[in-house]
Amino acid sequence: MKNSIIAFVALFLLVSCNKNESKTNLHITGNIKGLKEGTLYIQRYVEPSLVAIDSIKIDGNSNFECNIDLKSPEMLYLFLDRGVTNSLDNNIMFFAEPGTINIDTNLDTYLSSAKITGSKNHELFEEYRKINARFTDENLTLIEQKFKAIKRKNTKAIDSISILQDNNVKRKYLYATNFTVNNKDHEVSPYIALAEIYDINIKYLDTIQKSMTPKVAKSLYGEKLTKYVNTIKKSEGN
Repeated sequence: MKNSIIAFVALFLLVSCNKNESKTNLHITGNIKGLKEGTLYIQRYVEPSLVAIDSIKIDGNSNFECNIDLKSPEMLYLFLDRGVTNSLDNNIMFFAEPGTINIDTNLDTYLSSAKITGSKNHELFEEYRKINARFTDENLTLIEQKFKAIKRKNTKAIDSISILQDNNVKRKYLYATNFTVNNKDHEVSPYIALAEIYDINIKYLDTIQKSMTPKVAKSLYGEKLTKYVNTIKKSEGN
Protein backbone atom coordinates (compact mmCIF):
# COMPACT_ATOMS: atom_id res chain seq x y z
CA MET A 1 0.00 0.00 0.00
CA LYS A 2 2.84 2.38 0.96
CA ASN A 3 4.64 1.68 -2.32
CA SER A 4 1.42 2.37 -4.26
CA ILE A 5 1.04 5.76 -2.56
CA ILE A 6 4.65 6.68 -3.32
CA ALA A 7 4.21 5.63 -6.95
CA PHE A 8 1.00 7.70 -7.22
CA VAL A 9 2.69 10.79 -5.73
CA ALA A 10 5.66 10.39 -8.09
CA LEU A 11 3.32 10.08 -11.07
CA PHE A 12 1.35 13.16 -9.92
CA LEU A 13 4.54 15.23 -9.63
CA LEU A 14 5.70 14.08 -13.06
CA VAL A 15 2.38 15.02 -14.66
CA SER A 16 2.39 18.37 -12.84
CA CYS A 17 5.93 19.08 -14.02
CA ASN A 18 5.08 18.24 -17.64
CA LYS A 19 1.95 20.35 -17.40
CA ASN A 20 3.98 23.35 -16.20
CA GLU A 21 6.53 22.85 -18.95
CA SER A 22 3.79 22.80 -21.58
CA LYS A 23 2.75 26.31 -20.60
CA THR A 24 5.89 27.81 -22.12
CA ASN A 25 7.34 27.26 -25.58
CA LEU A 26 9.97 30.01 -25.70
CA HIS A 27 13.18 29.73 -23.72
CA ILE A 28 15.28 32.93 -23.68
CA THR A 29 18.89 32.84 -22.52
CA GLY A 30 21.61 35.43 -22.67
CA ASN A 31 24.44 37.39 -21.15
CA ILE A 32 25.03 41.10 -20.69
CA LYS A 33 28.76 41.42 -20.17
CA GLY A 34 29.60 44.00 -17.52
CA LEU A 35 26.15 44.11 -15.94
CA LYS A 36 26.38 43.48 -12.19
CA GLU A 37 23.00 44.70 -11.03
CA GLY A 38 19.75 45.74 -12.66
CA THR A 39 16.43 44.51 -14.02
CA LEU A 40 15.61 43.21 -17.47
CA TYR A 41 12.07 43.31 -18.82
CA ILE A 42 10.70 41.25 -21.67
CA GLN A 43 8.18 43.51 -23.42
CA ARG A 44 5.65 43.23 -26.22
CA TYR A 45 3.80 45.95 -28.07
CA VAL A 46 0.20 46.35 -26.96
CA GLU A 47 -1.19 49.43 -28.66
CA PRO A 48 -0.29 52.16 -27.93
CA SER A 49 2.82 51.21 -25.91
CA LEU A 50 5.21 48.49 -24.79
CA VAL A 51 4.03 46.29 -21.91
CA ALA A 52 6.23 44.10 -19.70
CA ILE A 53 5.33 40.40 -19.76
CA ASP A 54 8.24 39.15 -17.65
CA SER A 55 11.11 40.52 -15.58
CA ILE A 56 14.57 39.21 -14.71
CA LYS A 57 16.59 40.46 -11.75
CA ILE A 58 20.34 40.68 -12.28
CA ASP A 59 22.36 40.49 -9.07
CA GLY A 60 26.03 39.71 -9.56
CA ASN A 61 25.56 37.25 -12.45
CA SER A 62 25.25 38.74 -15.93
CA ASN A 63 23.75 35.54 -17.35
CA PHE A 64 19.98 35.39 -17.54
CA GLU A 65 17.15 33.17 -18.74
CA CYS A 66 13.36 33.05 -18.73
CA ASN A 67 10.48 31.06 -20.18
CA ILE A 68 7.50 32.56 -21.97
CA ASP A 69 4.28 31.24 -23.45
CA LEU A 70 4.34 32.53 -27.03
CA LYS A 71 1.07 32.01 -28.86
CA SER A 72 2.50 33.21 -32.17
CA PRO A 73 5.89 34.44 -33.41
CA GLU A 74 6.16 38.16 -32.71
CA MET A 75 8.55 41.02 -32.16
CA LEU A 76 9.54 41.29 -28.50
CA TYR A 77 11.87 43.68 -26.70
CA LEU A 78 14.55 43.17 -24.06
CA PHE A 79 14.55 46.35 -21.98
CA LEU A 80 17.39 47.10 -19.57
CA ASP A 81 16.32 49.25 -16.64
CA ARG A 82 19.45 51.17 -15.74
CA GLY A 83 17.49 53.25 -13.22
CA VAL A 84 18.47 56.43 -15.07
CA THR A 85 16.70 56.73 -18.41
CA ASN A 86 14.16 54.99 -20.62
CA SER A 87 16.24 55.64 -23.74
CA LEU A 88 15.60 53.54 -26.83
CA ASP A 89 19.27 52.55 -26.55
CA ASN A 90 18.17 50.36 -23.64
CA ASN A 91 15.74 48.27 -25.74
CA ILE A 92 16.77 45.36 -27.97
CA MET A 93 14.25 44.19 -30.58
CA PHE A 94 14.16 40.47 -31.29
CA PHE A 95 11.73 38.46 -33.38
CA ALA A 96 10.69 35.68 -31.04
CA GLU A 97 9.48 32.25 -32.13
CA PRO A 98 9.02 28.94 -30.26
CA GLY A 99 12.30 27.33 -29.24
CA THR A 100 15.44 28.68 -27.61
CA ILE A 101 16.69 32.17 -28.38
CA ASN A 102 20.00 33.53 -27.08
CA ILE A 103 20.80 37.23 -26.68
CA ASP A 104 24.38 38.28 -25.96
CA THR A 105 25.56 41.88 -25.60
CA ASN A 106 27.48 44.11 -23.22
CA LEU A 107 26.59 46.93 -20.88
CA ASP A 108 28.45 49.76 -22.61
CA THR A 109 27.13 49.12 -26.11
CA TYR A 110 23.90 47.37 -25.17
CA LEU A 111 22.02 47.91 -28.42
CA SER A 112 24.76 47.97 -31.06
CA SER A 113 26.57 44.88 -29.74
CA ALA A 114 23.50 42.67 -29.45
CA LYS A 115 23.86 39.28 -31.09
CA ILE A 116 20.68 37.23 -31.36
CA THR A 117 20.60 33.57 -32.39
CA GLY A 118 18.01 30.80 -32.48
CA SER A 119 15.27 32.52 -34.48
CA LYS A 120 14.93 32.17 -38.25
CA ASN A 121 12.45 35.05 -38.29
CA HIS A 122 14.97 37.29 -36.57
CA GLU A 123 17.71 36.18 -38.95
CA LEU A 124 15.52 37.24 -41.88
CA PHE A 125 14.63 40.51 -40.15
CA GLU A 126 18.32 41.35 -39.75
CA GLU A 127 18.89 40.53 -43.42
CA TYR A 128 16.08 42.92 -44.36
CA ARG A 129 17.36 45.69 -42.09
CA LYS A 130 20.88 45.43 -43.47
CA ILE A 131 19.70 46.18 -47.02
CA ASN A 132 17.09 48.68 -45.90
CA ALA A 133 19.79 50.67 -44.09
CA ARG A 134 21.36 51.43 -47.48
CA PHE A 135 18.19 53.20 -48.59
CA THR A 136 18.14 55.14 -45.32
CA ASP A 137 21.78 56.18 -45.70
CA GLU A 138 21.21 57.25 -49.30
CA ASN A 139 18.21 59.33 -48.26
CA LEU A 140 20.25 61.09 -45.57
CA THR A 141 22.92 61.91 -48.14
CA LEU A 142 20.30 63.31 -50.50
CA ILE A 143 18.75 65.39 -47.72
CA GLU A 144 22.15 66.94 -47.03
CA GLN A 145 22.69 67.66 -50.72
CA LYS A 146 19.24 69.15 -51.04
CA PHE A 147 19.79 71.40 -48.04
CA LYS A 148 22.98 72.75 -49.61
CA ALA A 149 21.18 73.28 -52.93
CA ILE A 150 18.43 75.22 -51.17
CA LYS A 151 21.03 77.44 -49.51
CA ARG A 152 22.54 78.12 -52.93
CA LYS A 153 19.03 78.63 -54.35
CA ASN A 154 19.88 76.19 -57.10
CA THR A 155 16.41 75.25 -58.36
CA LYS A 156 17.69 72.82 -60.98
CA ALA A 157 19.70 70.87 -58.39
CA ILE A 158 16.76 70.84 -55.97
CA ASP A 159 14.45 69.35 -58.60
CA SER A 160 17.08 66.77 -59.59
CA ILE A 161 17.64 65.69 -55.99
CA SER A 162 13.88 65.48 -55.38
CA ILE A 163 13.61 63.00 -58.26
CA LEU A 164 16.45 60.95 -56.78
CA GLN A 165 14.66 60.93 -53.40
CA ASP A 166 11.44 59.69 -54.99
CA ASN A 167 13.31 56.95 -56.83
CA ASN A 168 15.05 55.91 -53.62
CA VAL A 169 11.72 55.55 -51.84
CA LYS A 170 10.31 53.50 -54.74
CA ARG A 171 13.31 51.17 -54.69
CA LYS A 172 13.02 50.82 -50.91
CA TYR A 173 9.35 49.87 -51.13
CA LEU A 174 9.94 47.53 -54.07
CA TYR A 175 12.71 45.76 -52.15
CA ALA A 176 10.49 45.38 -49.07
CA THR A 177 7.65 43.99 -51.20
CA ASN A 178 9.89 41.46 -52.95
CA PHE A 179 11.48 40.45 -49.65
CA THR A 180 8.14 39.77 -47.96
CA VAL A 181 6.79 37.80 -50.92
CA ASN A 182 9.99 35.74 -51.16
CA ASN A 183 9.69 34.94 -47.42
CA LYS A 184 5.95 34.32 -47.40
CA ASP A 185 6.41 31.22 -45.23
CA HIS A 186 7.79 33.22 -42.28
CA GLU A 187 5.92 35.50 -39.89
CA VAL A 188 8.43 38.30 -40.39
CA SER A 189 6.85 38.87 -43.82
CA PRO A 190 3.52 40.38 -42.65
CA TYR A 191 5.36 42.18 -39.84
CA ILE A 192 7.56 44.06 -42.32
CA ALA A 193 4.51 44.87 -44.43
CA LEU A 194 2.75 46.38 -41.41
CA ALA A 195 5.73 48.09 -39.80
CA GLU A 196 7.74 49.27 -42.80
CA ILE A 197 5.51 49.73 -45.86
CA TYR A 198 1.99 50.12 -44.46
CA ASP A 199 1.44 53.22 -46.64
CA ILE A 200 2.44 51.59 -49.93
CA ASN A 201 -0.12 51.19 -52.73
CA ILE A 202 -2.81 48.72 -51.67
CA LYS A 203 -2.13 46.46 -54.67
CA TYR A 204 1.29 45.62 -53.23
CA LEU A 205 -0.05 44.95 -49.75
CA ASP A 206 -2.76 42.80 -51.34
CA THR A 207 -0.08 40.81 -53.18
CA ILE A 208 1.84 40.25 -49.93
CA GLN A 209 -1.31 39.25 -48.08
CA LYS A 210 -2.37 36.75 -50.74
CA SER A 211 1.12 35.24 -50.94
CA MET A 212 1.24 34.23 -47.25
CA THR A 213 1.21 30.51 -46.51
CA PRO A 214 -1.79 29.24 -44.46
CA LYS A 215 0.38 28.99 -41.32
CA VAL A 216 1.63 32.57 -41.62
CA ALA A 217 -1.85 33.84 -42.51
CA LYS A 218 -3.10 32.48 -39.16
CA SER A 219 -0.27 34.09 -37.17
CA LEU A 220 -0.51 37.29 -35.14
CA TYR A 221 0.83 39.55 -37.88
CA GLY A 222 -0.76 37.52 -40.69
CA GLU A 223 -4.22 38.15 -39.26
CA LYS A 224 -3.41 41.81 -38.64
CA LEU A 225 -2.25 42.27 -42.24
CA THR A 226 -5.39 40.60 -43.62
CA LYS A 227 -7.57 42.85 -41.47
CA TYR A 228 -5.58 45.94 -42.49
CA VAL A 229 -5.81 45.15 -46.21
CA ASN A 230 -9.54 44.45 -45.98
CA THR A 231 -10.09 47.74 -44.14
CA ILE A 232 -8.27 49.72 -46.84
CA LYS A 233 -10.14 47.95 -49.63
CA LYS A 234 -13.44 48.67 -47.93
CA SER A 235 -12.58 52.36 -47.47
CA GLU A 236 -11.62 52.58 -51.16
CA GLY A 237 -14.76 50.77 -52.23
CA ASN A 238 -12.96 47.71 -53.61
